[in-house]
Amino acid sequence: MDQDLTFQEDSAREGTGPDWKKIVMFASFGAAVYFLFTGKRAAGAAAAGIGLATLASEHPEKLQHLWERAPEYLEKGHRIVNTAQSLIERLAEQGETLQSLRRGFRQGADYRNINSR
Repeated sequence: MDQDLTFQEDSAREGTGPDWKKIVMFASFGAAVYFLFTGKRAAGAAAAGIGLATLASEHPEKLQHLWERAPEYLEKGHRIVNTAQSLIERLAEQGETLQSLRRGFRQGADYRNINSR
C-alpha cells in the first residue's frame, strides 16, 4: 500500500496528475447547463464565461476556430429553434382540433341519451 502512495506522489510531482484546467472547464460548462435548465440565466452565463476563459487559456486555437465558425453555429441553432417552434405550434393546433372533436362527440352522445328516454 505504501508503494501506491509513493507512486501517486511521484506522478503528481511529474505533472501527470489531474489536469485542473480541464476539470475547471468541464465543471463550468456542466454548471452552466444546470443553471440554464433551472432558469438561473445570470449564473449560467457566468459559469459558461468561466468555462470559455479556461478553454481559451488551455486551447487558444480551438477558441479561434469556434469564433470563426460562430455565425454558422448560430444559424444552425436558429433553424433548430424555428423548427421546434413550428412543431410545437402544429401540435397545439392538432390538440385544439382533437379537443373540439371530443367535445362534439360528448355532446352528441348526451343528445342521443336524452332522446332515447
